[in-house]
Amino acid sequence: MSILPLSGKALRMARLSRHNDGRFLFVPLDHTVADGPIASVPGFNQLVRDIVDGGADAIVVHKGRARTIAPHLLARCALVVHLSASTMHAPDANAKVLVGEVAEAVRLGADAVSVHVNVGSATEAGQLADCAAVARECDRWGIPLIAMMYPRGPRITDPSDPVLVSHVANIAADLGADIVKVPMVAPIHAMVEVVAASPLPIVVAGGAGQQSAADFATSALEVGCRGLAVGRRVFTSVEPRKTVRELARIVHQSEFGSAPVSQPRMAGIS
Repeated sequence: MSILPLSGKALRMARLSRHNDGRFLFVPLDHTVADGPIASVPGFNQLVRDIVDGGADAIVVHKGRARTIAPHLLARCALVVHLSASTMHAPDANAKVLVGEVAEAVRLGADAVSVHVNVGSATEAGQLADCAAVARECDRWGIPLIAMMYPRGPRITDPSDPVLVSHVANIAADLGADIVKVPMVAPIHAMVEVVAASPLPIVVAGGAGQQSAADFATSALEVGCRGLAVGRRVFTSVEPRKTVRELARIVHQSEFGSAPVSQPRMAGIS
């Protein structure tokens, strides 16, 4: 077995998968900018504790929110700082802008950063440029980039189209991301082709739907996704810790093969 030479990015990528199996369970909590508070201050801290104790690999928050989290809560869970934002009150909620820098995330102790790109939106060009610029800074600082790629905007008629989702996943690869988050396609079995065409590990968005969280997670792993990014299903759950524990068991347990999958190749490492 070949051993990757140690680098900052390789080390941080390893931290993003607690079981070192190349699979990921991320819990985004960045909804506080887009939609408003998701819990009281004590409730948010308890939510983070439940997510960590449930077995999530990482939480995703904005830079200011990260400063409010007690460091000991993240001893067993990676920190991803989200750099993009928009609110539901804007004339165009799909117009994401950068509100943070990679250097700020590094100073906070982040294990990775993430950006959101809405392909097909009126401001697509600026969002693509921002993603590429962040990727350049991530290489400079040795920190992984998670690109959250969504087909959204006036030119998009079917955001779950497999051809379209495959396209946005490859845009992330071409711009320099290390992991890509995309929506699930319809029909779900077509996700196999999206995964096969992506040079990057695919983490699928776990937004609310008709399937239970467990069934959705099982389907995602069966079609080749390397993990889930599940936020709303967790923080709206009556028992967030139980929900995360169930998802973590599905993402990391043996029903999908006990042998670790190969780790993604880092840019610049052979």
